Amino acid sequence: MKKSATIVQLKKEGRLILTEFESKKFLKRMGIPVVETRLANTQKEAVLLSRKIGFPVALKISSPEITHKTDSGGVRLSLNNMKEVKSAYHEITEGVLKQYPNASIQGVSVQKMAKPGTEVIVGTSKDPQFGPVIMFGLGGIFVEVLKDVSFRIIPLSRKDALEMIEEIKGYPLLQGYRGKESVDIPALTEIILKISRVMEEHPEIKELELNPIIAYKKGALAVDARIILEEKASL
Repeated sequence: MKKSATIVQLKKEGRLILTEFESKKFLKRMGIPVVETRLANTQKEAVLLSRKIGFPVALKISSPEITHKTDSGGVRLSLNNMKEVKSAYHEITEGVLKQYPNASIQGVSVQKMAKPGTEVIVGTSKDPQFGPVIMFGLGGIFVEVLKDVSFRIIPLSRKDALEMIEEIKGYPLLQGYRGKESVDIPALTEIILKISRVMEEHPEIKELELNPIIAYKKGALAVDARIILEEKASL
């Protein structure tokens, strides 16, 4: 399969880490549902994009050198008007440049704030023995603290993907535990299968993570994404 123009260009630049914006752009082309995200290079452009996307929005720094955007002060959430966007853009760019004066800043990504839902995670890595492996679990503290996740070796069948979802301890939460709205299990199954195919078709990807994916009664949407390339992957 023809390589993604984004990945080819990054390899030529000697970069191994895609920014969140680049990761989402690539995944959207692969058929993964991602929250609408645009890249602004100026404060004025951030305001115009926010109005076009529709409030509330989130602003995030876009730089290949800054992977921990929140820790660096590079994220502002739930911005409800043009004044808040202007202030957020200034705070982000000024604050990040003070901490990382030599960082290459692509701009500030503007994304629609997704409505609340149930957060889950889908991630991949490469095991030295088994090759590409895919993970599914509940997002947020569930994956960080409880480590409630399931794993499969890629490639997956639809049955494999569904079993991954059903075998986590938090599965009752996805079914609508104690009045909580159930989520779209077929939509999550499809995302897992598509990520499995991405890893098959793009061996130059070392790690891929969607966290969180917000699952709803109908559909699911990836809000954040990260892709790391193999150091010695061929083009």
